Amino acid sequence: VHAAARAHVLRETAPDPLQVFRAVNTLGTITLARQAAESGVRRFVFLSSIGVNGDRSDRPFAESDEPNPREAYAISKLEAENGLWAIARETGMQVVILRPPLVYGANAPGNIGRLAAAVLKGTRLPLGAVTSNRRTFLALDNLTDVVATCVAHPAAAGQVFLAGDSEDLSTADLLRRMALAFEAPLRMLPVPVWILRAGGAALGRRTTVRSLCDSLQVDTSKARDLLGWRPLIGVDEGLRRMAQRSLRDQTP
Repeated sequence: VHAAARAHVLRETAPDPLQVFRAVNTLGTITLARQAAESGVRRFVFLSSIGVNGDRSDRPFAESDEPNPREAYAISKLEAENGLWAIARETGMQVVILRPPLVYGANAPGNIGRLAAAVLKGTRLPLGAVTSNRRTFLALDNLTDVVATCVAHPAAAGQVFLAGDSEDLSTADLLRRMALAFEAPLRMLPVPVWILRAGGAALGRRTTVRSLCDSLQVDTSKARDLLGWRPLIGVDEGLRRMAQRSLRDQTP
């Protein structure tokens, strides 16, 4: 199972970010896969990214959609996928590709971690009006469960799978349920979405604002129908476990 990658780079300093992402996420993955095949590994499970499908959706993404990566990270992941399929054809090693959406759990990096920290601190978040978008998330325990299924199930070989929790949430709803899980007061301001977008563009944070305001849903029916996989836990339980583990880790 290969999950290592260059990701969640908040302040990119590389003159050519795509080249750096390719060095780690593409070349590193292909090199490891070749070594695995030479060592007799029978199945290689690769954690790619839903970003290979795109960064927003008017309808749930499916495995059969034409790839549309928009960021350097997602481009490097797609190129790694293509390299893995070539190795599979050359060597006979089974390849399984999993494209998870945003994963949440204790001490999660990226937007989910920053949102959790803001909720814990009681920060006023200008996201109270972001109620009409829908995003698919994936609890860490559900991720480990679907990975285990991809490792063991005979029908997983040679397939791409999308996975997600059983319930999609708006950003505002995610924050409300996160606050309940952390038993923290939630302070949200109902700033109109168009103002958030304008502010993001003016401050050079357009990508961050889009990830908070746009929809990104995935269709998990292939994993359900082919592998019999369903999320192990629901969103509220996933957030409760996230909160429990995060608070435990902060205890001296």
